[in-house]
Amino acid sequence: MARVRLELFAFVLAFCGLSGVLVATVLPNWMVSVDMGSNIITAIVQLQGLWMDCTCDSTGMISCTLKFSILSLPTHVQAARATMVLACILSASGVCTATVGMQCTRLGRDRDTKVQACFAGGVCLASAGVSALIPTVWYTQESIATFLDLAVPESSRHEPGGAVYVGFISAVLLVISGMIFCISTMRKTPEAWPYPPKRQHTPTTRLEGKPAYSLKDYV
Repeated sequence: MARVRLELFAFVLAFCGLSGVLVATVLPNWMVSVDMGSNIITAIVQLQGLWMDCTCDSTGMISCTLKFSILSLPTHVQAARATMVLACILSASGVCTATVGMQCTRLGRDRDTKVQACFAGGVCLASAGVSALIPTVWYTQESIATFLDLAVPESSRHEPGGAVYVGFISAVLLVISGMIFCISTMRKTPEAWPYPPKRQHTPTTRLEGKPAYSLKDYV
């Protein structure tokens, strides 16, 4: 019963991590830059994402531009695209595989198959978490390095956006859920004998006309 509850808790964490990774991948606010201008009326917020860049002015008008060219993108953007897509695929596969191996489901043929499926799902989820953790840390490091660089103009400095925090939290949830699924398969309870083993008795055969025991034993 404790293992079922543990697997349900891990499944909830994995589903939240999968949703967060999908949302963080499509959000355009991986980097945020605010240009105040001469006054607050002319303030412009620039958002940079993995797939598009958006600009929002003080009146609420938003204009976005898709990033069609891959070769013209910086290295950290290309790496973030690849790792986040990989994290989405691994997390989705891990959730589906772990569902087969959960004790509360009727999927899977026998106990060994469910254990293997649960362990494989945990490995996929942990790998997805590590894959999503790489671009979030990389983007944070790039933002901090650019912000603290005095040679960079103030208008070109960016701060980490909300997508970075969503991706980081989702990556941690995926790693935790993957570890829980892997650990749950290692807990083995020894099966008790329902009845004590029976002893094998060798029957004694008695020949006709002769006693069962030899008289020499009593001499």
